[in-house]
Amino acid sequence: MTPATQRPDGTPAPAPPPRTTSLRFGYGSNGLTDLRLDDALALLADLGYDGVGLTLDHMHLDPLAPDLAARTRRLAARLDALGLDVTVETGARYVLDPRRKHGPSLLDPDPDDRARRVALLIRAVQVAADLGAHAVHCFSGTAPAGTDRDEAWERLAEALTPVLEAAARARVPLAVEPEPGHLLATLADFHHLRRTLGDPEHLGLTLDIGHCQCLEPLPPADCVRAAAPWLRHVQIEDMRRGVHEHLPFGEGEIDFPPVLAALAATGYRGLTVVELPRHSHAGPHHAERSLPFLRRAAPAPPHGDPSAALEGSSTS
Repeated sequence: MTPATQRPDGTPAPAPPPRTTSLRFGYGSNGLTDLRLDDALALLADLGYDGVGLTLDHMHLDPLAPDLAARTRRLAARLDALGLDVTVETGARYVLDPRRKHGPSLLDPDPDDRARRVALLIRAVQVAADLGAHAVHCFSGTAPAGTDRDEAWERLAEALTPVLEAAARARVPLAVEPEPGHLLATLADFHHLRRTLGDPEHLGLTLDIGHCQCLEPLPPADCVRAAAPWLRHVQIEDMRRGVHEHLPFGEGEIDFPPVLAALAATGYRGLTVVELPRHSHAGPHHAERSLPFLRRAAPAPPHGDPSAALEGSSTS
């Protein structure tokens, strides 16, 4: 029995579900942190995923360790051999500071600390370019206590300017995620940033479907339709209204078929990545059950376009 047809405990694993949709699904490496990266990638390929949302962190392609370029080249070859696409995510909790979760941020009052976050994002853009990733994900961070809101927005716009310049040079979209509790928390906040920066071509949006359920005024499917022109990356999980807790599918309140139908109708061809960072202790289990759930909930490809169920091109 091949590794692709058995679980780590030796029991038979179900065959990967057939692809019946034009949507392309990935799984976030931040939900597989108990696995070596190579093992995590092999698992996702065996399960039938189209790609991986790769969080740059100390256990998975450490962006601060030596020989990053060489390690990235090896990873690119491995992804190609496994047939996995990739998006680069930058939400590691303690990659820059072992004492401050997500610190320092783009809103830090210390300009040197802000510069450390900017440097990490620019490095992530280069990694993404070297991997052929379809986007680089980031978020604003929380405004420090006592910070004037207008000042916080100025800091964010100033900090993201060199990152966007790097993204333009690399031709890799920067996909900013509205995050509950952050300065940039909603779709309306994303549009505020976009207008402040002059609507730069390489500024796009990461839409987290659970976050839409959590705090957006529109239902998640309507959020997808509203976000479509700027959509560069999608994260997905279940969630309840008013509670920012990433849940396995079926444990929250989201009705997924309308959401996935809306997403397919936009023509989005990037990865839709399962985001369960607090379930890493059972990552292989959740990865195995998430893909069949999504494929059952997703719409069939348009009639007369059988290739749409088998192929996908990265968004730009």
